[in-house]
Order: sequence, then C-alpha cells, then structure tokens
Amino acid sequence: MDICPESKEYELFCVIVNHGVGSKIIKFAKQHGISGATVILGKGTIKNHWLEALELFEIRREIVFIVAEKELGYLVMNAIEKKFDLQKPNQGIAFTFSLSNYLGAQNCIFRKKTKSEIGENIMYNAIFVVVDKGQAESVINAAKSAGARGGTIINARGSGIHETETLFSMAIEPEKEIVFIISKSDLTDPIVQKIREELKIDEPGKGIIFVLDVNKTYGLLK
Repeated sequence: MDICPESKEYELFCVIVNHGVGSKIIKFAKQHGISGATVILGKGTIKNHWLEALELFEIRREIVFIVAEKELGYLVMNAIEKKFDLQKPNQGIAFTFSLSNYLGAQNCIFRKKTKSEIGENIMYNAIFVVVDKGQAESVINAAKSAGARGGTIINARGSGIHETETLFSMAIEPEKEIVFIISKSDLTDPIVQKIREELKIDEPGKGIIFVLDVNKTYGLLK
C-alpha cells in the first residue's frame, strides 16, 4: 500500500444536527465534491422549558461523519455552516479531528502530522464515554456539574450477543450508551475527573473514557 503525498491530509468531520437534517447535509456535501458520509442517530441533552412543558424531554439528533481531504473539507464545512445556519442557537454544531491514518482512499494511507508540525493550539476536546445502558444521563449530569454545557447520547452495542470480547479490559456487550461531549480544553480534565468519580469508571466493567483533540469547531460560541 502506497503512502499518500504529504500534501494530502485527511480529517474526520462530525456534524450534529436536528433529526431529518443529516440527509440534507450529505446531499449538500456530495454536491460540493465529498463522496460519502455516515449518519447515526442520537439524542441531545440541552434543556428547553418549552419542550419540558410539552413533556418532550429528548431532542432527537443526527450525527453525520464525513472523511474528506482537509482543504476540501474545510471549504465544504464553511459552506455547510452558512447553508444550515450553524451560527444560530440550536441549529447544530460541527467539529473536526485529525486522522492517524485513512485506509481505502485511492488505496493509500497518510501520516498524521505532529502537533509541532501543525503549530496550532488546541481549544476544544471531544470526550467520549462508553457506559451501560441507562447510565448516559448520569454521565451528562456529572459533566454538567464540572462545567460542560451538554452532550450527545448514542445507543450502541457490542460485536455480538454471545461474545465477550474486551476493550480496555471492559466487556463489550449489547445495550451500551456512548456519550460525547465537546469541552473547552481547560475544562476537559475537571469534566473527565468528575465522570470518573461519579460513575466509578476505574472499577472493572464500569465504563471507558477517551479524549480526542478537536482541530476546528463550527456553531460553538468561542
């Protein structure tokens, strides 16, 4: 397998929008040269007193994952931000991650540049927490008590009902929940620590947490 030229850098673009908008994001991206994307369903946790009055406590979300060449991806994301009004409250947010490698793009892989090569300061992190079903709200509550504004919950499952494979010493079985939270970098450690304490993450089988650097955000207040 060949190494892509260093000028070819790929990133993962994640867009969280209201239910029904994900397919429009994908169509718009394809029209602008991005070949494909994946949509998964989730629910948001931002509270709204009008929704509570109507007993609508869960806000359905769609999470769109797009892998694209960095330069093209940023151009398209800027266009998506304007087209879908991500600057306005409750319309959605987007963010990007660097990829360590990317397989299947013209049969090549690429090398991720180091932070020293990029020369950028990381302002946001993405915190991912995998817990048993029913624990996601506790994760959100713990995170909010440490300064997080909210998060997105995704229902997930392991690789098979009768399998007992492990990931970081935690059994991965059906009916898991994944919570991911975008936080300012200076709040990441307190949020992670609070979740660890409240959910007892360090005990076997209680869950796992991992954190990724976010390169760029859209629709978030600076």
